[in-house]
Amino acid sequence: MNHFISMKQLSSETIIQLLDSATNLQESNFTISKQLFAANLFFETSTRTKMSFTVAEKKLGMEVLDFHAEASSMNKGESLYDTVKTFEAIGANVAIIRHEADNWMTELASNIAVPIINAGSGQAEHPTQCMLDLLTIYQEFGCIKGIKVVIVGDIKHSRVAKSNAIALEKLGAIVYLCAAPGYEDETLQYPYITIDEAVEICDVLMLLRIQHERHTNKHDTAGYLEAFGLTKQREKQMKDHAIILHPAPVNRGVEIDKDIVEYDRSRIFKQMANGVYMRMAILIHVLTEWGIIDDTIITER
Repeated sequence: MNHFISMKQLSSETIIQLLDSATNLQESNFTISKQLFAANLFFETSTRTKMSFTVAEKKLGMEVLDFHAEASSMNKGESLYDTVKTFEAIGANVAIIRHEADNWMTELASNIAVPIINAGSGQAEHPTQCMLDLLTIYQEFGCIKGIKVVIVGDIKHSRVAKSNAIALEKLGAIVYLCAAPGYEDETLQYPYITIDEAVEICDVLMLLRIQHERHTNKHDTAGYLEAFGLTKQREKQMKDHAIILHPAPVNRGVEIDKDIVEYDRSRIFKQMANGVYMRMAILIHVLTEWGIIDDTIITER
């Protein structure tokens, strides 16, 4: 049975099923009529991902086991593996993990007997963020195949860029990248274009912040918006139907003009709302796949 670790593991059929499931969850209230415990193990700071998982779990009727690394036995030398094994031992039915290491799941995946959901792994992947981004595009256009998506920003250090590029290509989207010098990731084999080209050709402009916490040296952002970001003038060059996405947190005035965040074509806050239902769908998916729940205990309120 699979953990929910990487977009690489998901077939296009499974992705579409999850998108449809999340949409259904938005339209009806479902709950799980069985006591289940979800362990939210966040070793990096988080607002949207952690809180939307919490809301998703509570909407499904799950008990939330919260965790704060700074107040845990990790301060006494306990490893990530033993921390997760502890939650497994005390009755957690699923573990949602965010950690700064790229490959933290390597040891856990074959040795933990409850499903693991990757809520962010270093610079490697962020599959649940990718899924809510896909949901937002899917709901906007009714499909993903053939949609031109330009991912713009600190590609080199972004786990969101990597997960989205993998999944978008799998679903038939046309993917481009756009980055300031030094922010490119040559491991991603997609064409690079300029920001001025990006705004003219895109159906979806997916902006990323500069990942300062992953840089060896902090870069000066003075002039970044004018040179590489979405200014008001560039926004005017976008197609009428084109939309703006951003995984957030948004650094207003750096990668995007502060006012554009709430323009009509922005779907940034819709992404956040979609995150709750997408994560509900993912929780139901993994719990069902592991045989922890079945259709008989998923009821409409």
